Amino acid sequence: MSILVVGSVAFDSIRTPHGNVDRCLGGAATHFALAASFFTQVRVIGVVGEDFTSENEAVFHARNIDTQGIERAAGNSFHWTGEYRENLNEAQTLSTDLNVFESFQPKIPEAYRDSEFLFLANIDPVLQQRVHKQMPNVKMVCGDTMNYWITGHGENLAHVLRDLDALLINDGEAKLLAQEPNLVRAAERIMEMGPKTLIVKHGEYGSTAFFGEKSFATPVKNQFFRAPAMPLAEIIDPTGAGDSFAGGFFGYLASQPAVTPAVFKRAMFYGGVMGSFAVERFGTERVQQLTREEIDQRFARFRELSHLDGN
Repeated sequence: MSILVVGSVAFDSIRTPHGNVDRCLGGAATHFALAASFFTQVRVIGVVGEDFTSENEAVFHARNIDTQGIERAAGNSFHWTGEYRENLNEAQTLSTDLNVFESFQPKIPEAYRDSEFLFLANIDPVLQQRVHKQMPNVKMVCGDTMNYWITGHGENLAHVLRDLDALLINDGEAKLLAQEPNLVRAAERIMEMGPKTLIVKHGEYGSTAFFGEKSFATPVKNQFFRAPAMPLAEIIDPTGAGDSFAGGFFGYLASQPAVTPAVFKRAMFYGGVMGSFAVERFGTERVQQLTREEIDQRFARFRELSHLDGN
């Protein structure tokens, strides 16, 4: 089954305690697509500038990702510069150059109209809603957002939330969106806004899914589920970890015949697996080198982490 993702294809300049890189391939749609491509067919809608080379596009083609939805425009691609210091969970933005992304208007190729799953990566809620309206027959739509859209574009974001099957955000964003410091109560308020299910990312501490009455065809026994994170001795670059989590999670869901509670929980583990690989190198470098065998081996280790009665 195919996933259509709409979001940023960009260049990142990153500084961490382990070094720095200049203008490596990045962007939410990029990280998502690469991670999801290990599980199912992926199609990308985005915009790049004249600085986006054939070598950059080859990264997508190496994973059989469909790039006909990536528009080329005059000017430079979106470029983010950020720094991580001792706290690798928080990035300090040094500069954001939107460039061609500033006037991005998503265009859906006719060949993409039969996509069965839709992921609305972190972009303007107006654009998210516009894409969703043009894809009324998708089986499942999942979305992401961030503090900027929550605080400054709440009314437009509310329209997007009403029609989401699942929302993926981090714990700080969840509390901000709900205006509630307690995560459980925040989740309840967010699902009242529309999303059938909420997945909260906790960075190096894993993720939590909160289920509502409409999450699945039949009611679930427990209202939430916690998936662990893989303890890592060294984190090189956290940029893109959340988008890689989303790609692994949604990619696995799309690869299955039906979305059941058991499938959903396994998808969260696969999301954690992809996020854990993404942080081991700068940019997309580690995921580009990844094999499905490595993914399945780490998934097995994740399962071991969660079995209390195992040996």
